[in-house]
Amino acid sequence: MTILTLSQLQFAATTIYHFFFVPLTLGLSVLVAIMETMYVVRGDEIYRRMTKFWGKLFLINFAMGVVTGIVMEFQFGMNWAEYSRFVGDIFGAPLAIEALLAFFLESTFLGLWIFGWDKISKRMHAVTIWLVAIGSNLSALWILIANSFMQHPVGFEMQGSRAVMTDFVALFSNPYVWHQFPHTVLGGFSTGAFFVLGISAYHLLKRNHEVFFEKSFKIAAIFGTAAILLTVLVGHAQTQYMIRTQPMKIAAAEALWETEDPASFSVFSVFDETNRKDTFAIRIPGVLSFLAYNRFEGEIKGINDLQREYESIFGPGNYVPSVFTAYWTFRIMVGAGSFMVLVAGYALLVAYKKKPFAQKKILGFFPWFIALPYLANTTGWLLTETGRQPWAVFGVLKTAEAVSPNITVGMVFSSLIIFTLLYGILMVADVYLLVKYAKAGPVDPGDEKAVEVNATEAVWG
Repeated sequence: MTILTLSQLQFAATTIYHFFFVPLTLGLSVLVAIMETMYVVRGDEIYRRMTKFWGKLFLINFAMGVVTGIVMEFQFGMNWAEYSRFVGDIFGAPLAIEALLAFFLESTFLGLWIFGWDKISKRMHAVTIWLVAIGSNLSALWILIANSFMQHPVGFEMQGSRAVMTDFVALFSNPYVWHQFPHTVLGGFSTGAFFVLGISAYHLLKRNHEVFFEKSFKIAAIFGTAAILLTVLVGHAQTQYMIRTQPMKIAAAEALWETEDPASFSVFSVFDETNRKDTFAIRIPGVLSFLAYNRFEGEIKGINDLQREYESIFGPGNYVPSVFTAYWTFRIMVGAGSFMVLVAGYALLVAYKKKPFAQKKILGFFPWFIALPYLANTTGWLLTETGRQPWAVFGVLKTAEAVSPNITVGMVFSSLIIFTLLYGILMVADVYLLVKYAKAGPVDPGDEKAVEVNATEAVWG
């Protein structure tokens, strides 16, 4: 393998590992904040216990997210030194703001939330967890501002061989951000909701703490149904925007080789990527145009025409990403998201029935449904990043030009193996801790303090 391929694999591995923890942090922080707010408003002790139980699982996940996220930034200066030189004046600004503003906000108030029980007022304590949730989601915003520049660069000019920021407002108001950010955050909300639904269903089937988990299930069902429906709607809008800004990504996701008007939607295709043609395809006429323009007509450019267009603009080269990866990641993401809509709708229906959890054997599948948002999130990110190739910064810097010239195949290969093993161990530890404390369920009020101390030690050592 080449240095470029190995560096891409390494960054992909660390990103996927890290992104397992991020969506749950975004969603579960808000759910815990909602539960504590209900405790403050209603004064019902069960909501305090819910806050502590789900908050404990949030802490475990948050700690792992921090550990895996730190390594990613180091790779910009090591594997991707040329990228850092080229775009560091732009890319560094949102990442610095994320660390100094958003991360400090969430980590500071998380400390107050952990150690502030019974030391500050109930209302102020609830405020601290809301600030944690806001900080977590602001952190996602600034990281996505940086990522959106790679997808749709704005607010810069070339000075010699480097890109220099000329308009910070343009960077912040990049339209790509305001399609990508809501979709990512709502996906996180859906992840948090399915996490709570799955664990609640597990305990309800075992008749453990039934009132506790019925309330948890109901809150998650309402929150999750709203979140996944909005995720689908925002994702649709994001796809329509990408058709204008990254048409090659959409053409690859549909294996659309030739320009069509109206454009057909691929239900299932077997294709020859080398010769850029279908060997077998089931397509529905006009549907892709409808998804793009909300009408059954409208041109969608095909891969071959876009390749010729890019060659005329950027010069000779291959501007087609991996069609196989784009095609199947898109379908897995959409398929998982669509199934989540059905699951969330069913959960909402069950939650509002009288005696809702009597003989509901289908709830036994809910712990397995926790995997659905993770599948959708991961394939969505793979589509986002691989569909942009061969560009590190779309239309400005190719990925092959971004890799560091001072590393060797041996360096990258050995670090890839080490990171994969290390992150695998961390993943096992995270899953072990989450399963352990999730299965244990909430504790009796008199035992809370001892369990909190043990959980905190398990997370922070």
